[in-house]
Amino acid sequence: MTDHLFTLHGDVLAAMRRGPKPFAKLVLALSEDEEAVDTRLSHFRDRVLAADPGDGLIALWHRTLTTWDLVEQADWSAAPARTEARRSHTYDRLGFGAGLRKALDSAVPVFKEPGPTVISKEFVSWYSRDAAAARSFYWTAYERLLRRKGWPDAAVSGLDEASHAVVERLSDPTRPEAYGARGLVVGYVQSGKTANFTGVTAKAIDAGYRLVIVLGGTLNLLRGQTQRRLDMELIGQENILRGADPADPDSLVGIDYQEDADWPEKFVSHGGRPSALGAFDIERLTTRDDDYKSLLNGIRALEFEKQARTEPLYAPANLHHAAARVMVVKKNKSVLDKLIKDLKKIGPILSEIPALIIDDESDQASVNTTDPKKWEDGKVARTAINGQISQLLGLLPRAQYVGYTATPFANVFVDPGDGEDIFPRDFLISLPRPAGYMGVQDFHDLDTDEGSAEETHIRGIYEETGDRLREALDAFVLTGALKLYRADRGVPEGPFRHHTMLVHESVRMAEHTALALRINSMWHRAAYTSRQGHERLADLLASDFHRFADDGLPMPESYDKLRSYVSRARQLINAGGTPVLVVNGDTERDYDQPDLDFERTPNVWKILVGGTKLSRGFTIEGLTVTYYRRTTQQADTLMQMGRWFGFRPGYRDLVRLYIGREEPLGKTKTVDLYEAFEAICRDEETFRAQLTRYATLVDGKPQVTPAQIPPLVSQHLSWIKPSARNKMFNAELVEIRSPGQWVEPTAYPVRAEELRGNVEAWGAALGALDRTPVTLRCAAAETGRDDSYEAVLGTIDHSTLVGILWDLKWSVPGQFTPHLQSLVSAGETGDGIDDWLVIAPQQTSGRRVEANVLGYGPLSMARRTRRRGDLFGAISEPKHRGVALRIAGALKGSGDPLVESLVRERRGVVVLYPLVEAEPRLGPDGTIDPGDVVMAFCLVAPASATAGQRNLVRFRAIDSSKGDFAVIDREGGRA
Repeated sequence: MTDHLFTLHGDVLAAMRRGPKPFAKLVLALSEDEEAVDTRLSHFRDRVLAADPGDGLIALWHRTLTTWDLVEQADWSAAPARTEARRSHTYDRLGFGAGLRKALDSAVPVFKEPGPTVISKEFVSWYSRDAAAARSFYWTAYERLLRRKGWPDAAVSGLDEASHAVVERLSDPTRPEAYGARGLVVGYVQSGKTANFTGVTAKAIDAGYRLVIVLGGTLNLLRGQTQRRLDMELIGQENILRGADPADPDSLVGIDYQEDADWPEKFVSHGGRPSALGAFDIERLTTRDDDYKSLLNGIRALEFEKQARTEPLYAPANLHHAAARVMVVKKNKSVLDKLIKDLKKIGPILSEIPALIIDDESDQASVNTTDPKKWEDGKVARTAINGQISQLLGLLPRAQYVGYTATPFANVFVDPGDGEDIFPRDFLISLPRPAGYMGVQDFHDLDTDEGSAEETHIRGIYEETGDRLREALDAFVLTGALKLYRADRGVPEGPFRHHTMLVHESVRMAEHTALALRINSMWHRAAYTSRQGHERLADLLASDFHRFADDGLPMPESYDKLRSYVSRARQLINAGGTPVLVVNGDTERDYDQPDLDFERTPNVWKILVGGTKLSRGFTIEGLTVTYYRRTTQQADTLMQMGRWFGFRPGYRDLVRLYIGREEPLGKTKTVDLYEAFEAICRDEETFRAQLTRYATLVDGKPQVTPAQIPPLVSQHLSWIKPSARNKMFNAELVEIRSPGQWVEPTAYPVRAEELRGNVEAWGAALGALDRTPVTLRCAAAETGRDDSYEAVLGTIDHSTLVGILWDLKWSVPGQFTPHLQSLVSAGETGDGIDDWLVIAPQQTSGRRVEANVLGYGPLSMARRTRRRGDLFGAISEPKHRGVALRIAGALKGSGDPLVESLVRERRGVVVLYPLVEAEPRLGPDGTIDPGDVVMAFCLVAPASATAGQRNLVRFRAIDSSKGDFAVIDREGGRA
């Protein structure tokens, strides 16, 4: 039976592709006689209220409303994206009444998850939503494929938004003057960056880019994976077949993918040759198995047919009729040499070709790592791949360069003064954490000392625990059995197709071989079919996996119900006679193992032993147990080894990381690798958070440009550098304004005399505290928390606080100095700070420790440890933050009359945390030596201090001739 309402609404919404319009008018214009009843909005409202979960009409409106919610620049609304106000304006434009609005909001809630963060130079607008909609052949096909694969509407709309943000910052391909934009897109490790650059490629080709070069890793395995992905999801069946008859076996000889299990069903189909459908074809210059060797059909492969022969290729009359060329090229010197030599033969036409270079894992091989001190006569010397990329950009003056990485530090440290290099001078875009992604927050307790993430997923390897390798093998077998158990009980088994364990101890290939032999021997001695083996697995199930099981997923009550699945898991892991694969080396044959091919092998259930080659770009499907003990002193290298990050649908509660907590570094030092990962995670999260803060335009202009980003990079562990080279910057970060933001310094001194001096500096604040504790409570809708605690309170004026902060000593002075400067500036410019409420939280448990400090008190002493060198981990307790944020005006209400009585428009809040690092030594009268106390604090400047919309950061150029550029002196001396 025809669903007239669905058909009618589909026609109406198709007429609104550029934004909402009066719905009733379009309905009357487009409805047929038999659809008269469907034109009433009351009928639509009733349908929405009664709809089943799979109702096509609801899906249609979900897709449309979410798209409108996410549009950054909306013609019909000045309200920000992702807000109730934007949705309300959309309804106004549609002409919907209160009843229908309520029904739709219930069925399609406003999508409020954060979008991409953009740091950008000002750019000329050319790629509007209207322009994108007018030419969208390949993007539309890609979008349909993603929906067919089960992507939710919000995910598709988010990808649309993020890819649009990239393409609009490229140069207009029809622009007469040649300009090559340089940009960087930052994702998360194993978080789906390929989907973003596939979307960018689709939109760029639609817009007029006619040569796309994807630099796809340093191995043909990785290059081939990228080629297959683009062929499957973008280029499509018809462009691969190029007119060959799929029903004629003879015509398919030499055609890619004829033996691929996913051909043709999972490859996008355009419904015919695109050129015959009014669009244009894509010609592949590389194939799944063949990297770039030479231009297929010679130089003619890049001879574009022009409709208007006297006009250049980039003229619209020519550009939109010409076929696009796509190649996926390995980052290999000989391969890129061949490409460059062939391009040089082509001649002047190169200057007319709008080109796009996508650099996957752009911080690997692409960055110039030569030592400037060794350059002759000041002439830049380049590493091989960096030099070849520079040559490509020089040969193609209309080429746009977009790098993709999860570890951006090497890229943002590229010298922005080197005009031929790949510094992202035009834009830097940070992608949001995808829904369902298992990342930093799932393995590290960044904002609390409660330890739930660590307790669930981390299994530390200490000297006292032994190496725990057999336990890790047992966990691998057990989790495989649990996946099979869940698949038999209705959990989608697609994510369980592959089940892997990663063992990463060393970069030495000889050690990999020895380790693989040891694991193989341990496997055969594990006796998984014996009573002893089953008892061991039963104990592990009870002591570990039962405790942390996801209540929403099947979990056997006893080991007996899992026993048969253990047998099947063991068989799958041991298939082929060995459970272990060694993956290392620099040749393709090391990776061309059938048991390692996640695309063509039905089930890869193996233990993978390897080093660097398993830590970069190579996606280990089904990774559940990781055994990691390798040290490195570069943050980006360490982060790329975090293969345990990714999507783990149906088994995220089973993921375990066995990691060294006392690993040797050098001759005398040991390091905690889990702590090291937490430190770089904090660096990256801080980097992303700062980008988000500074992305807001002020008076329509950027607060910071990409060239000013490097000084914002932090470093939480002294022995881990952000990237491989030591760098200093000519642009000095002077001031960070944080109105309404929780600021939590962690770099307190170690020496007793400096600690004592800090406590004495706080004397005026301690003296202002009332001795009578009060109970503070905050139940704020914005935080979703309802917290209360006891504290003593006092008030000091702004100048007193600034005087205190000026006198403090720090282990890392630069951590707090820019914040202090903002408070000084606020006092000098009258920016809205009168006084500060001082809060000293008091513990109430029977085990609390109290002491008198400099005659003040008693005050509760909090116990904290330095978790990263001289730096503490979390200082504050989350329950203390709401009250402070409310009093400073960052939250709208607390629900507590006492707290509300403390609110002042021009008042900030300081929360004091007297800390001890060991059992305190108290005198007979309860006093404590100030040299044993770390007087830590957190503060929130009043939100009202944002008045005037001044920039949140301020820089000072050390060399004023360089303007606002962050020019690098790599060896530490300032330029």
